[in-house]
Amino acid sequence: MTYEIRTFAPGAEHATTRPAPTSREGRLVAVSDLHVRYEENRDIVERLRPESDEDWLLVAGDVGEYEADVRWALTLLSERFAKVVWVPGNHELWTPAKDPVQLRGVARYEHLVGICRELGVLTPEDPYPVWEGAGGPVVIAPLFLLYDYTFRMPGADTKEKALALAEKAGVVCTDEYFLHPDPYPTREAWCRARLAETEARLAALPKDAATILVNHWPLVREPTRPLWYPEFALWCGTEATADWPRRFRAASVVYGHLHIPRLIISDGVPHQEVSLGYPREWRRRSGSPGRPVQILPVATTGVPA
Repeated sequence: MTYEIRTFAPGAEHATTRPAPTSREGRLVAVSDLHVRYEENRDIVERLRPESDEDWLLVAGDVGEYEADVRWALTLLSERFAKVVWVPGNHELWTPAKDPVQLRGVARYEHLVGICRELGVLTPEDPYPVWEGAGGPVVIAPLFLLYDYTFRMPGADTKEKALALAEKAGVVCTDEYFLHPDPYPTREAWCRARLAETEARLAALPKDAATILVNHWPLVREPTRPLWYPEFALWCGTEATADWPRRFRAASVVYGHLHIPRLIISDGVPHQEVSLGYPREWRRRSGSPGRPVQILPVATTGVPA
């Protein structure tokens, strides 16, 4: 017996066939911000396993900063889950001085996409897969959008004023030093290009197709409200996507980056942060750290603490 994984590309539908799993009905689950350079987090990833042969895993970025760590984690997860879908976070896009892979910007991103294709992991550059399991059918749309400094503090009507406020508060994201936009002149220029390309792809989907939108950064500003340092919101998304969840029929939005795992409802759409975060953060929470969050079928409880 076999089953199909259907995918949507603009103007076309594709199908591949794989052996049928042998266990119970699968789930669509998600995790992000694994940060496997921390030994405790690496141990968690080594223990991370599906509950069913049919489980799909959405990985919403920040697996790690070093190419070898990203490859290690995605190799492990792709061997265990029926399908893995990955989107980049800001940490994967860094070019740390000690990483043997010194690619920058678009070249680094494309290199990581190449690794994913070797492993059979889907990325924002691939046709969108269709989840046909419980809660489906629904189009899984992995997104890579970056940010454009529009999540600003009150009174900061320009990027320059917003950055000055952040610097005064002692809150400057490491992206300013390690996340290079090459060949784009700025990170916001790269963001604008990604927004235009992604918006066109989503608009080309069938008008009755429900979606799961997966992005490292939140698509709306609301999740940034509880930040201890509100100036950090500058590096957390773009106002340009505020209407995307409703406009593109999102059954759910999956994101990470903030290290505040929780479920919020914005304009009637669930937004689920699925981050593990740093050991100093997850040690303060109850429950099982790193346990993937169930996206479909819709769980009766919220995000595990």
